[in-house]
Amino acid sequence: MFHSTVHSFYLQETYDTIPGQNKITFLLQAIRDASAAEEVKQMAAVLLRRLLSSSFEEIYPGLTLEMQTAVKTELLTSIQQETSPNIRKKVCDIAAELSRNLIDDDGNNQWPEVLKFLFDSVNSDNVGLREAALHIFWNFPGIFGNQQQHYMEVIKRMLVQCMQDQENPQIRTLAARAAASFVLSNESNTALLKHFADLLPGILQAVNESCYQGDDSVLKSLVEIADTAPKYLRPNLEATLQLCLKLCADTNLTNMQRQLALEVIVTLSETAAAMLRKHTAIVAQSVPQMLAMMLEDDDFDSNAVAGESALDRIACGLGGKIILPMIKQHIMQMLQNPDWKYRHAGLMALSAIGEGCHQQMEAILQEIVSFVLLFCSDPHPRVRYAACNAIGQMATDFAPTFQKKFHDKVISALLQTMEDQSNPRVQAHAAAALINFTEDCPKSLLIPYLDSLVQHLHVIMVAKLQELIQKGTKLVLEQVVTSIASVADTAEEKFVPYYDLFMPSLKHIVENAVQKELRLLRGKTIECISLIGLAVGKEKFMPDASAVMQLLLKTQTDFNDLEDDDPQISYMISAWARMCKILGKEFQQYLPVVMGPLMKTASIKPEVALLDTQDMENISEDDGWEFVNLGDQQSFGIKTAGLEEKATACQMLVCYAKELKEGFVEYTEQVVKLMVPLLKFYFHDDILFVPLTVSRVRVAAAESMPLLLECARVRGPEYLTQMWHFMCDALIKAIGTEPDSDVLSEIMHSFAKCIELMGDGCLNNEHFEELGGILKGKLEEHFKNQELRQAKRQDEDYDEQVEETLQDEDENDVYILTKVSDILHSVFSSYKEKVLPWFEQLLQLIVQLICPNRPWADRQWGLCIFDDVVEHCSPSSFKYAEYFLRPMVQSLCDSSPEVRQAAAYGVGVMAQYGGENYRPFCTEALPLLIRVIQAADSRSKENVNATENCISAVGKVMRFRPECVNVNEILPHWLSWLPLNEDKEEAVHTFDFLCDLIESNNPIVLGPDNSNLPKIFLIIAEGVANESVKSEDACSKRLANVIRQVQVSAGLWTQCVSTLNETQQKAIQDLLNTA
Repeated sequence: MFHSTVHSFYLQETYDTIPGQNKITFLLQAIRDASAAEEVKQMAAVLLRRLLSSSFEEIYPGLTLEMQTAVKTELLTSIQQETSPNIRKKVCDIAAELSRNLIDDDGNNQWPEVLKFLFDSVNSDNVGLREAALHIFWNFPGIFGNQQQHYMEVIKRMLVQCMQDQENPQIRTLAARAAASFVLSNESNTALLKHFADLLPGILQAVNESCYQGDDSVLKSLVEIADTAPKYLRPNLEATLQLCLKLCADTNLTNMQRQLALEVIVTLSETAAAMLRKHTAIVAQSVPQMLAMMLEDDDFDSNAVAGESALDRIACGLGGKIILPMIKQHIMQMLQNPDWKYRHAGLMALSAIGEGCHQQMEAILQEIVSFVLLFCSDPHPRVRYAACNAIGQMATDFAPTFQKKFHDKVISALLQTMEDQSNPRVQAHAAAALINFTEDCPKSLLIPYLDSLVQHLHVIMVAKLQELIQKGTKLVLEQVVTSIASVADTAEEKFVPYYDLFMPSLKHIVENAVQKELRLLRGKTIECISLIGLAVGKEKFMPDASAVMQLLLKTQTDFNDLEDDDPQISYMISAWARMCKILGKEFQQYLPVVMGPLMKTASIKPEVALLDTQDMENISEDDGWEFVNLGDQQSFGIKTAGLEEKATACQMLVCYAKELKEGFVEYTEQVVKLMVPLLKFYFHDDILFVPLTVSRVRVAAAESMPLLLECARVRGPEYLTQMWHFMCDALIKAIGTEPDSDVLSEIMHSFAKCIELMGDGCLNNEHFEELGGILKGKLEEHFKNQELRQAKRQDEDYDEQVEETLQDEDENDVYILTKVSDILHSVFSSYKEKVLPWFEQLLQLIVQLICPNRPWADRQWGLCIFDDVVEHCSPSSFKYAEYFLRPMVQSLCDSSPEVRQAAAYGVGVMAQYGGENYRPFCTEALPLLIRVIQAADSRSKENVNATENCISAVGKVMRFRPECVNVNEILPHWLSWLPLNEDKEEAVHTFDFLCDLIESNNPIVLGPDNSNLPKIFLIIAEGVANESVKSEDACSKRLANVIRQVQVSAGLWTQCVSTLNETQQKAIQDLLNTA
């Protein structure tokens, strides 16, 4: 044995040094060597398949033609002559891999002999050859290339014939897998799926048979069909569901098989919810099945976990309207069962469906909560545990309603449960539920309970600290420390009185909890200290700040000894960022110590691998790998260890740049070099890998860009420009390629901010060209998505839940449209009219947005873009007036307030910036604006912003285009509409104009004998009180001067102030003090 290990190691060494073309010869010889041991031949076959899969282009085309023919012939001969079924199967895999690589760009299979071999073999009397043909076709169903349509009937006949092979069950199984594989590789070909629909009963029969032979491969194929081609199942959906339900309920099968059968139903609830909602009777039968699985308490391949997760997913997939009525009775019965296992499972089920049944449960929350709280004092600890779990879950799912309605009952129940000294797991769970509760609890609700909460937490903390010292138990202490942090985080400055109660013990834990098994406790305590510091503020925390920093620094120096997966790392990194928020500029001195480890963590490169199905069988997801299926028998895997930490570290770098500004300048260069490549983290040949953590990294990278530019400003324009050049290409490319709309909107937002920061000249011609193409693509995609949604509304499975999904997609799309508008805004405001020729490639698409038949959001954003054109590119903007003037006038009276607002803003900028050509338009718009302002419900919540924009626009027309309007007639009305309370930006314009009018002693504004002054005082006081006037605005000084002039005349002053209430008087005083 020893000898052969050395030998194989030696082989491996030599193998790697052999040139690729010789490898093929060498491996083929080994496979064909009749005298070689089976494992040697097997190894050679695996290596050859991998070689063709990973290095085909480098090796095969370089072989001579004879050599290529020899390889093909040898493979087919080997399949025909090989006696070992195992090796034969491996050689079939090689043949399939070679065919996959020999289909040219036009779809011709350059190995016609393999097709002839398939036809001959599938009709052969030799079972081994029939198996081989099916195996090759299963592995590469696209083997017919562009001949597929031509051979369609033959393929179908071949599959049907094999699925009916009475003598050989293994042929029936393989044929069913091959049929499934063919369906999957043609998932988008609706006609083909219809044509092959009559194969489904045979596939289902094979699923049933093979499961009882201990083989779940066909069942796995069925799961894949449910996932990617669910419509294929429609004609036999009833039968499919019945079969899966039967298998799932059969306790003679393995857990894995039962879970896979359930997976088919659950997957369909996600991929074809509308189709499944038509079969509610079967869904209703599957619900008790999931509940029954939750009662099976075994640790291995846990059915309980699978049942719970299935409930969660099916509730989210089909919606509460369907699921809650089906499950409510069952859960109620379980909760009344004398056997604790039923009560436990019932509570866990209730937690599981909360997210999916949100609306329906919200309606009966009162009855649910009162019922669940009873179980906090259940005789069995596992039931109390489940009750805490349900409360924690509801506190998150139904926040903040849950907190507002049930705070008194819930807090006291949890505090009582936390005293359960003999059951630490129950205590820990009660503490965890309390964390969920306080995280989303409005501060005002928590304050009355603060005293009692804090006292309880303190008593438990002290007791558990003793236990830690005496027995080494730490579970509850870890949770309690986090509960304290959460309470402090919500209570903020109200936590100051309790600060000294906790801080000494917490510091004590950090100093002394140094053993390896206490790493998590120590990490959570560090988090707790920093959160308390943030809550109570700098003044209270300052005396401890440097001691805490020293403790953290000490951990930091030992950082190099921490292992990469040490839980303290991410707690430390977040604690630093909080310390930075507390200390502000004073934190800068610690950067040299902090940045090393932070950069190291942010630079973690996760392991990735490209594997094919055969390799996949040896790796399981619980080794910390996550996989995404790329189709074509390939998977892409990423090792998730360290990803969380990496994402947190990137977010903290963003935090430092934001908090420290120029204080961070020393580090901008290395951070930019780290962040720019992360904009495309993690792609694999355009396949995006989607654990959430990965997108968090990309979001942080995007957010950091404008912040880093701000930090770098102090180094002067040249340094800044260099940094911008380093980012710019990558940002534009990322806008073009980012597939996740949440991340995309962040990238677009950051790009727009960068352009505003950098200003005119920051983009060269190539940038403009690429950006134009990308924005054009985004707008075209926007229209295309709307059409696709319209088409889905015509689908036979369309129902109101589908409509909800479509609405969500629509909102997503509109959000991207707002970002297109942001980018155009930043380009117009930086480049002014120079950029108009570039803009013309987008013009027709923007015009399309404002057509009267488009949805209101399209019209709103289309008008906003034209508003920018007028504001920044006038007078040249007038050459496009034919496209937008009419729609803009008509939109002033639109039924949608958002559209009215965009149109009114447009009138204002035309008056202010548009130039002579827009005069007639201002005249025409004025009466329309006034009509909107004077409408009965113009100040209602949904209308007020549009109305205030109309008021501001009227002001701008009087101020900048007085010749278009009878100012004396309109002014008194305009004064009566002030002040603007909602739209702060427009409020500033109106106050500026008001100052102009007062300073020029406008008789209409001041009134006869200054009789309007009290009214003006009221407007100013309201503006200050609403923060519409800020002390840094230029007009606040002018307003203060108006007030001071009145102060001189005592009588007038008394008259003006006496009409104001207390808040308003204070506002006037504040203005005088600050301006």
